[in-house]
Amino acid sequence: MFEATLAKASTLKKVIEAIKDLVTDGNIEVSETGMNLQAMDSSHVSLVSLVLHTDMFEHFRCDRNVTLGINLPNFAKILKCSGNDDSVTLKAQDDGENLAIVFESEGQERVSEFELKLMDIDAESLGIPDQDYNTNVKMSSGEFQRIVRDMTVLGDTCSIGCTKEGVKFSVSGDLGQGNITLRQTNSVDKEEDAVTIEMDEPVELNFALRYLGFFTKASPLCARVTISMSPDVPIVVAYNVGGEKDTEGAGSLSFYLAPKIDEE
Repeated sequence: MFEATLAKASTLKKVIEAIKDLVTDGNIEVSETGMNLQAMDSSHVSLVSLVLHTDMFEHFRCDRNVTLGINLPNFAKILKCSGNDDSVTLKAQDDGENLAIVFESEGQERVSEFELKLMDIDAESLGIPDQDYNTNVKMSSGEFQRIVRDMTVLGDTCSIGCTKEGVKFSVSGDLGQGNITLRQTNSVDKEEDAVTIEMDEPVELNFALRYLGFFTKASPLCARVTISMSPDVPIVVAYNVGGEKDTEGAGSLSFYLAPKIDEE
């Protein structure tokens, strides 16, 4: 038996909205430590890793490990039926065929119950290796979303370069070219607008803007995004999934994308 209650259904709604266009069907693995999902997108270019620890939930019970095969667009449709302040409870029997989804309004005067048919998804487990990145940039998630949107107007490949001075986003396409440079800043009025860079050596890599655009759909989850890069390994774009306090460690949503290699 698995049962978990999240105080804010809106948190789960934002998570599923952020990944449903990349991953259609995915296995959510549930264990006593929480819930996690790892899946490649349909074209096997990018990878999504979602981790929700038990301390995100008001109540969490998992008698034995279960795999929930879920169609994420359909799950998103059901989550849209929740009110902004509703809580959500997920329930599944060990070998059940459905995931029960229950929304309760704050004063419990409205209870909505849904069932989503579970699927048998044949997906190999993806072990993501622990990697130390020599460059980590933390910045406003809204600013990152805006930059990716602006770059997409001019081309389909974005170069992300990082030096001690700042991080530079460049695009060159048929229409022309554009560069946006963010200098490292700590002394800003709002902490979430600060740009902080930790790096061992300068790095510059090219990435498909289409996928970066998919990743930025997670921007509503938290005010900050962490971008980690090293030469010749996939970039990681990571967002915290907060519990009540948006704390680090409650959960995370990370996207991995391999750099584009020059054909020349």
